[in-house]
Amino acid sequence: MKRSTTPLHYLASLLMLVALFVSSCSQPDKVGETNMLFGTDSKVWKTDKETTATGDKVAQTSADKDTELRFFANGTFNMTSAAQTMQGKYTFDQAGKKITMTPDGGTTSMAFDVTNLTEKKMTLKGTDGSTMMLEAD
Repeated sequence: MKRSTTPLHYLASLLMLVALFVSSCSQPDKVGETNMLFGTDSKVWKTDKETTATGDKVAQTSADKDTELRFFANGTFNMTSAAQTMQGKYTFDQAGKKITMTPDGGTTSMAFDVTNLTEKKMTLKGTDGSTMMLEAD
């Protein structure tokens, strides 16, 4: 028995293939477990890319690339660059996908949305909409 195919069947098949392709190719950002931030004791993160609030790429200087942000398991951090050194405390709300850093002696905290956190990559979004993509060192 010969089966007839109509344009509707072709369209349905094509839509199904497109849906399968899109779902397999798109990999949404995820925020992993808290220990991905600091490893077993501490982890160093370096800036990979930055964008402005409008999505424009920010040019990375060699000093930017040499800046290190280290998170420790005990809730402290330090940031070192050619221009400055900063240390303080941080809190990471994994469920709320937020990290807040408070420098020692400071009264103002820096809060970021964590839009991606894996063993090797982290993306932080500032309150102004700018983003910073970091890679584990």
